[in-house]
Amino acid sequence: MEINIRGKNIEVTEALVDYAQRKVGKLTKYLNRPKEVQVVLTVIRNEHIVEVTVILNGLILRGEESTGDMYASIDMVVDKLEKQLVKYKTRLNKSLRQQSIRDLGEKLIPAEEREEGTEEERVVKTKQFPLKPMHLEEAIMQMNLLGHDFFVFANAETETVNVLYRRKDGDYGLIVPEYGS
Repeated sequence: MEINIRGKNIEVTEALVDYAQRKVGKLTKYLNRPKEVQVVLTVIRNEHIVEVTVILNGLILRGEESTGDMYASIDMVVDKLEKQLVKYKTRLNKSLRQQSIRDLGEKLIPAEEREEGTEEERVVKTKQFPLKPMHLEEAIMQMNLLGHDFFVFANAETETVNVLYRRKDGDYGLIVPEYGS
């Protein structure tokens, strides 16, 4: 596993690198050969922000925490990611027992964050990502892992692009395109 650690507005010391690698390395007991882990350490005013992005075969797991101490932020984000991994690994195992999903790792796709438009309603950023077919349950899991309120995916059953979103009441909504006149 490759752990990339970089800093913004902070000099990343050897002690910070060692600590982050040791703590983030704990996540490997929940993961099967992650391709890459990106750790971004940022200081804005007195806030120490740690963002961790784990890239698996098409699956993206992301966590962010902010405190007054960089080491505490690292601890908190790793704890948060561990809880997410345990929760979704349990859910995945239960789902695998209930239905046969051949190779979940290949079906999951990365989703990218989109920046909201400004008051002038202009597009300020465009992101692209590969669109791989997946089932609705997999899309819900991916959206929750990313912590997003929406997720665009290729529906494996209908072979159309769908948008999954979280409703204000906590349930999910699904937008299915209707092609035609």
